[in-house]
Amino acid sequence: MTATVASSGWNKVRVKAVPSGDTLVIMAAQKSDLSPPPEKTITLSYIIAPKLARRGGIDEPFAWDSREYLRKLCMGKEVCIRADYIVSSIGREFCSVFLQDKNVASMVIAEGWAKVREQGQQKGEASSFLADYLRCEEQAKQQGLGRWSKVPGASEASIRKLPPSAIGGPSNFDAMGLLTANKGRPMQSIVEQVRDGSTVRVYLLPEFQFVQVFVAGIQAPSMGRRPAADSVFEPEASSDEPNGEVSAKSHVPLTSAQRVAASSASSTEIAPDAFGKEAKHFTETCVLNRDVRIVLEGVDKYSNLIGSVYYPDGDSAKDLALELVQNKLMSAPHNHHDCLHNVGGVLHWGLAKFVEWSANMMEEDAKRRLKSAELQAKKERLRIWTNYVPPATNSKAIHDQKFTGKVVEVVSGDCIIVADDAAPYGSPLAERRVNLSSIRCPRMGNPRRDEKPAPYAREAKEFLRSRLIGRQVNVSMEYSRKFSMADGVVATAGAADSRMMDFGSVFLLSPSNVEGDGVSSAGSQQAGVNVAELLVARGFGTVVRHRDFEERSNHYDALLAAESRAIAGKKGIHSAKDPPVMHITDLVTASAKKAKDFLPFLQRSRRLPATVEYVLSGHRFKLLISKETCSIAFSFSGVRCPGRDELYSDEAIALMRRKILQRDVEIQVETVDRTGTFLGSLWESKTNMAAALLEAGLAKLQTSFGADRIADAHLLAKAEQSAKQQKLKIWENYVEGQEIANGSGTESSRQKEVHKVVVTEVLDGGRFYIQQMGEQKIASIQQQLASLNLQETPLIGAFNPRKGDIVLAQFTADNSWNRAMIVNSRRGAVQSLKDEFEVFYIDYGNQEVVPYDQLRPLDPSVSSVPGLAQLCSLAYIKVPSLDGDFGLEAAEFLSEHTLNSSRELRIMIEEKDTSGGKVKGQGTGTVFIVTLVDVEAGTSINAAMLKEGFARLERKKRWDSRERQSALANLEEFQEEAKSKRLNMWQYGDIESDDEESTKPVKAGGRR
Repeated sequence: MTATVASSGWNKVRVKAVPSGDTLVIMAAQKSDLSPPPEKTITLSYIIAPKLARRGGIDEPFAWDSREYLRKLCMGKEVCIRADYIVSSIGREFCSVFLQDKNVASMVIAEGWAKVREQGQQKGEASSFLADYLRCEEQAKQQGLGRWSKVPGASEASIRKLPPSAIGGPSNFDAMGLLTANKGRPMQSIVEQVRDGSTVRVYLLPEFQFVQVFVAGIQAPSMGRRPAADSVFEPEASSDEPNGEVSAKSHVPLTSAQRVAASSASSTEIAPDAFGKEAKHFTETCVLNRDVRIVLEGVDKYSNLIGSVYYPDGDSAKDLALELVQNKLMSAPHNHHDCLHNVGGVLHWGLAKFVEWSANMMEEDAKRRLKSAELQAKKERLRIWTNYVPPATNSKAIHDQKFTGKVVEVVSGDCIIVADDAAPYGSPLAERRVNLSSIRCPRMGNPRRDEKPAPYAREAKEFLRSRLIGRQVNVSMEYSRKFSMADGVVATAGAADSRMMDFGSVFLLSPSNVEGDGVSSAGSQQAGVNVAELLVARGFGTVVRHRDFEERSNHYDALLAAESRAIAGKKGIHSAKDPPVMHITDLVTASAKKAKDFLPFLQRSRRLPATVEYVLSGHRFKLLISKETCSIAFSFSGVRCPGRDELYSDEAIALMRRKILQRDVEIQVETVDRTGTFLGSLWESKTNMAAALLEAGLAKLQTSFGADRIADAHLLAKAEQSAKQQKLKIWENYVEGQEIANGSGTESSRQKEVHKVVVTEVLDGGRFYIQQMGEQKIASIQQQLASLNLQETPLIGAFNPRKGDIVLAQFTADNSWNRAMIVNSRRGAVQSLKDEFEVFYIDYGNQEVVPYDQLRPLDPSVSSVPGLAQLCSLAYIKVPSLDGDFGLEAAEFLSEHTLNSSRELRIMIEEKDTSGGKVKGQGTGTVFIVTLVDVEAGTSINAAMLKEGFARLERKKRWDSRERQSALANLEEFQEEAKSKRLNMWQYGDIESDDEESTKPVKAGGRR
């Protein structure tokens, strides 16, 4: 046969379909792209197979068995063909076909599925294969094979009993009944026709119900519509006439599918949609005339069947939709095997779009994969998505940002604060807020707006607190997103009242403690257990349905799977039961009288279990006492830390946050003060936390409270004495016999100093740097700097700046050269001109990072002159920090009225705070507490800040001097005006400060 095939006239083709037992649809070898190759229908020469039934008719005996033998023998395979003759009346070629070395016609005849057709006289010489055909036919007859069977009743049994077709006659078909009877059960089927890329017509076996099935979850481009004259399918060229000759007057009856196409065709032609032909060809190559299993997913309102199509692949079955979406190859499939493993299909290839309504009938996992495949095709702009323009998104990916740390606070069910192990203790960057990616938990509400927690909000927060607080976690930051500050919804691009929030995945490193939480550990063995998956699996959160091209969690599929399990198990927010209700009496906002009424209940037990909800200051906290269903303000008895904005205040707060925030503690309540704050002792893991503060040098012991009333008073005194001896923190300048702690010393003078100044830098709404105008040093220094030669870059190695050195630095904004102090530098010698140094401009107060080639050494005669920038703070008022509410607005207001202004400004120095020590960089050194006066306006900036609602007055104290009392009284009217107009920080009414102002202790037994 090899020699025969190699001879002239033989061509290699691929079998696309098998319409009957003696007919093949063949196509040329597949191109590199997806365009349909040329194809035609051929009939095997010199044989006649039994005819399949037409619409309303019946099969000839053994017709179906004959077709099935040829289909299973040749479908999708490469064959060699040679045209023997053509019957022009039907436009059909009759060919000899070889599969590898074997003649297909001989194999069909030998199995008894066709008979030999004698050669007509007009065809000339007899075929060289005819003798072999006759021999095979004779053997089949003798053995009783196929249509020659000698078994009684075999002929009648081979005829199919066809029910009415469901296509074209929907009244004869109960689609919903079929779905109800077979829901979720795979139905063996054979695909007879592919209408378009997402619609197939199949025989459901063994009843041979002919139905049309729409592939669930996708929709391919339409194939358009042809005119009525062209819409009839080419009839099967099978004839009883010798050599396939057909009378011109005879017409072959149409199949049911052909009749539907003919009846539904319009006289108006509609061209196929773009890539419609490619989508249809792709699906035909994969499924036409294949054995498949159909799982019916649903029925639409027009009684159309929606289903999933499954292919056999060895011992397993694969979903057609899933197989099509996973293809990673960029060449077209060549055969059925390629279709099974080249799963790029209509979605990944960009040949169909995801359809939500039919995908909702599918399982969640299959639905997610289809959606992901469409997204990938859109990103690559494949075929139907060539001109796709992605919608604007407010999210931005965060790449390669991972860290480990300890959880110090659970803000809500989907937000935590982690102390980064790589950041130094006490650094502002040490604590990082992490929002859990792609999930949303019930909101905690806002007490200031009288918003109560949503159902399961407390439970979600408590679930995280009990598992994460104080635990080591791995954090992988994934994306940031802009949100509206007003209501928490996603903000539009450019919105002024919005802020960026960072999202990431958090993994608990000790999964042994979370057993029974319903989270699979697959894929998280190294990182730990995904905290977001824990929450969702317990029903304490839902998965965010992201829009296309929105960034999302790298573990999004696992989150969706966990949500499906929670819904199936009716857990948490998915439960039909009423949510648990917890009534908590908030004594923090209640009156002092109500707090005193609760005192006997809190003193019944010597020690009470509690949970630290907030750290208000180093020694004052908000506690939740579940046993008494109340929350209280609690303060250490006889122990006081520096107040807000005082030195070491932030360190005391940071220590308590790390030690006790949201931890389970024990308290002993001794009394309640006149503000409603309960006083007593607090232990965490049997450690007295007041002693920890004293031992760290961050608090003072006030024995006037009454040492006999303080638990562990001797331990507290011992801890304080230890800090004094080591001169820690507030005791840095401690001298034996003197009770003066660092941070409280200020200088004052009776005669106030007034200077004409210019503001050079604003740090926040209350702190700024100034230069005194008319200072002779300014002109002298500028003159010396102008005379220096600054063009040549210093040689590496000859000039090695160190921390604390005074050098010349080129300011990035205007390229001017100014004196600067090295605040931070690389370790070791300079290696490159691009090595970076953090510098503080001592004459202006600003700070930035500059490369080595923008630094120059400075002559000692110039560097020894003290810096001209003086740090000042507005007197008598408190301004929010930059990260607080209205902190940025306050800073902008101060900048607008001082920086680059032509106004004449003067300062009146009220006090000089020397607690900042020597100048070490921006924000350090002696601070002038001043009244900043706008001479032209005739008013102070201090008053203007109060009037605009960007600041509030400091509290009056009984021991204030008359001068201070008078100044506060004069400023009070400006604050009252802002309050009455509800400006800025007063927009929600009066502000209740969390500050604990230091008060002079009242001796036991003294007057009220």
